[in-house]
Amino acid sequence: MSETGAEPSVFSRIVAREIPATIVAETDRIIAFTDINPQAPVHIVVTTKTEAYRNVVELAAGDPGLLAELVAVAGQVATDLSDGQFRLVFNTGASAGQTVFHVHAHVLAQKPATDPATGSLGEGTLGSV
Repeated sequence: MSETGAEPSVFSRIVAREIPATIVAETDRIIAFTDINPQAPVHIVVTTKTEAYRNVVELAAGDPGLLAELVAVAGQVATDLSDGQFRLVFNTGASAGQTVFHVHAHVLAQKPATDPATGSLGEGTLGSV
């Protein structure tokens, strides 16, 4: 059970290795894995290992250091899997597209320039696969 007494989030279940995921980065407090429904050629979910924060606003208020670590991991993932240029998207609230209420960010990027599938994440798009 989570700290609120509800069932663990899908992300907590990934952290616990109850649900398989392709993990691309991990620290003591952060985990990053490929999104199962990618919206860009590189689409990685970066989340905290704790369920204590439902969204980025709660995380910023409650543990700014953990937020900084999440952003640092996102930047490293973008460097490792792309050219270091990326979008970092936090959906906050159901009407904004948040479906898992365990704080997380989406790293959206193109493949490295040496990849023939490389394109551009143009303004006004989330990128297409």
